[in-house]
Amino acid sequence: MNKSTKKFAMILLIAFITAVLAACGSDSANDNEADAGADEEGLKIAIITSPSGVDDGNFNEDNYNGILQFIENHPDATVKAVREESGDPAAAVQAVADIVADYDVIITPGFQFAGVSSIAVENPDKMFILNDSEPAPVDGQTDFDNIYAMNFAEQESGFFAGIAAALETKTNKVAVVNGIAYPSNVNYQFGFESGVNYANKVYGKDVELVELSGYAGTDVTGEDVGGNYAGSFADEPTGKVIGNALIKEGADIIFVAAGGTGNGVFTAVKEAKDDVKVIGVDVDQYDEGANGSENIVLTSGVKFMAMNIERALNSIVDGTFEGGNVVLHADTDSTGYIKEEGRHQLSDDTLSKLDEAYELVKDGTVVPASNFNEHSPEDFPGL
Repeated sequence: MNKSTKKFAMILLIAFITAVLAACGSDSANDNEADAGADEEGLKIAIITSPSGVDDGNFNEDNYNGILQFIENHPDATVKAVREESGDPAAAVQAVADIVADYDVIITPGFQFAGVSSIAVENPDKMFILNDSEPAPVDGQTDFDNIYAMNFAEQESGFFAGIAAALETKTNKVAVVNGIAYPSNVNYQFGFESGVNYANKVYGKDVELVELSGYAGTDVTGEDVGGNYAGSFADEPTGKVIGNALIKEGADIIFVAAGGTGNGVFTAVKEAKDDVKVIGVDVDQYDEGANGSENIVLTSGVKFMAMNIERALNSIVDGTFEGGNVVLHADTDSTGYIKEEGRHQLSDDTLSKLDEAYELVKDGTVVPASNFNEHSPEDFPGL
């Protein structure tokens, strides 16, 4: 069975679980935030997250910030944030089923929400915005008029992080730490590895990727993808263990794509006696890198989610909303790295090389490896 077939089978399984849950029903969602906005006549928005909520300082919060930015310009709109505690795909979809009747728009950040497509079919008057997921097929249907499913080319942001790490390392050893081997997380890993290999070949570097025995990831198709996976996005102690082990192995720059687990890596780096840096993920994490008078964040490999959430909500209001499955790339300024003054510690030479690489990714000359694009981090277009 090839990768595409196995991925399709995984989506079908999620769809089956969703159908069973929709028939049974349960109360699995827990309110996480108060309503934002005031006028009941405005757009009623709900965001369902699991398990870290909209105040996680990272992925979920950036999605939520896009809603808040929309409400700033549409003060009659309201938002309700709901946290589903388990993170289980079936429970996550049930959490949506429990509240769908009360809202106009449902926003679901995370791969575990693929099965909401069955709910969308049953509620054609509701709009759904998915992030990091494609909707599971329903009776063979894969595109839905009321679902805008946006994925980001995380491999591009990871690629820039890998180049930055390879150009800035002093020990010539770097690493990436991930949470769970969902497609988006594997994309970050493969992109980072692609960036390191690119810098080795194009800029004459000789940088090693450090992987720890026992922490290899297994993606949704069952394939071993290597890397350093904690197995959770909410396991800070394991993140610290992995961080300390990588530092002991000589890694002095660590790309952290692990949600709340990554906080443990940050702690390990802050406590390290050696000069070690991290590269943040999803959003600008420079503030989280503060360590006394110093800062441990080199830069952050980001995807501009808040901007795209706001764009999608604006399209609902102005009547241009279109359902569909899209992947957002550098050509829409949706992926990249933090280079604003005071928010990074990259050298001018590294910034210049990153800017050059960005243009090559933007025009398609360079295509970093990702979980399902059939390229490997050692062999991809533009290397």
